[in-house]
Amino acid sequence: MSATRVFVARLAGCSVFDPNGDRVGRVRDVLVVYRPKSSPRVVGLIVEIPGRRRVFVSIGRVTSIGAGQIITTGLINLRRFEQRGGEVRVIAELLGRQVTLRDGSGEATIEDVAIEEAGPGEWVVGELFLRRPRTSAAPFGKGSTVLAGWDKVREKTAPGEAQSAEQLIATYADLLPADLASTLLDLPEERRIEVAEELSDDRLADALEEMPETDQIDILAQLGDERAADVLDQMEPDDAADLIAQLPEERGEALLGLMQPEEAEDVRFLLSYAPETAGGLMTTEPIIVSADATVAEGLALIRRHELAPALGAAVCVTLPPYEPPTGRFLGFVHFQRMLRYPPHERLGTLIDATLEPVAADTSAAEVARILASYNLVSLPVVDEKHRLLGVVTIDDVLDYLLPDDWRSTTEELPEPVSTDTAAIPTRTSGRRTTHGTP
Repeated sequence: MSATRVFVARLAGCSVFDPNGDRVGRVRDVLVVYRPKSSPRVVGLIVEIPGRRRVFVSIGRVTSIGAGQIITTGLINLRRFEQRGGEVRVIAELLGRQVTLRDGSGEATIEDVAIEEAGPGEWVVGELFLRRPRTSAAPFGKGSTVLAGWDKVREKTAPGEAQSAEQLIATYADLLPADLASTLLDLPEERRIEVAEELSDDRLADALEEMPETDQIDILAQLGDERAADVLDQMEPDDAADLIAQLPEERGEALLGLMQPEEAEDVRFLLSYAPETAGGLMTTEPIIVSADATVAEGLALIRRHELAPALGAAVCVTLPPYEPPTGRFLGFVHFQRMLRYPPHERLGTLIDATLEPVAADTSAAEVARILASYNLVSLPVVDEKHRLLGVVTIDDVLDYLLPDDWRSTTEELPEPVSTDTAAIPTRTSGRRTTHGTP
């Protein structure tokens, strides 16, 4: 059942379906246009379809807005979304703006926007969810909230002026790193840097790891050296090494000098290998245990929330020491095998004897062949003394094999694409407009 009133912040990330129930994409924002002496009119949704392409879906093509999902007529134009003059993105630009209440009760900040159905295929901005400034001296207190109609407030900022970076960050708090990266790259450059500066070190690090190298460099270039070093500390060593390798040598050395010694040591170690080899692709932070460790201990280690799935697929068994380069590498124990044995079983008895590690100078092409041939998600890398240096994961190899701009390039499909035989909508207004047979 379609709602007649919905708050925009709750639409972020909602799935969009065609009439057949097939998932089209996810909502990333709502687009409105201002009108004189009237509430802004909703013209459509910005929807992210597979391939991280942002497209425009006219509000006239939305047949239902329900709990957690949106149903469309199935008409999708794959032309990449480009914001036009006079259009305002509610989440990216309107939330967080300062307004003055016309009743003289003071100022407030827009925290959410309700859109309401004004007629078939027509939606407008209804009430605003506002938060007044904090009046208490308590450090963790928040100001009171109030709902107010659009006509009851006056904006302090000009139409089109961006919201506070803090508000935008709060709106995207639940996005996965890849989605956050895509969202940042969709912002104007100046805005992108402003938001990047406000993100926490670990959150920005996660997003940078999902961006093309050119965009990583652009963002890092705008950060001060100390902040940039803090972010690099939070990145996976192999990703940090790849990024530093693209920087001017002088700045790369400066950042390495500011990083935590242990993190910098890992990055320098990886930079000593050619990028097209196993040593250049590997990560130096696999799970490493002794042969006496038990199944229970191994499973506890792979349960860690922050561990990448590919690294959790197996544990490495070595002789001491247990930091790369370790003692002699004994072998891999796959997590599925651990699940088949009692908790007290020693991991040294469960080693996969069929898996051979590769040398650090093994080519990336050979690593890819081995992973594909034996259906592996990770592969150990050893030195000439058979000491474990790290592991190459399937995502490391894919990043190497795919084109540099794979994150921002999608396969071109005929456009527009339709799931039915109706005419294709043009983007002339929020109303339903077609070319051809009506």
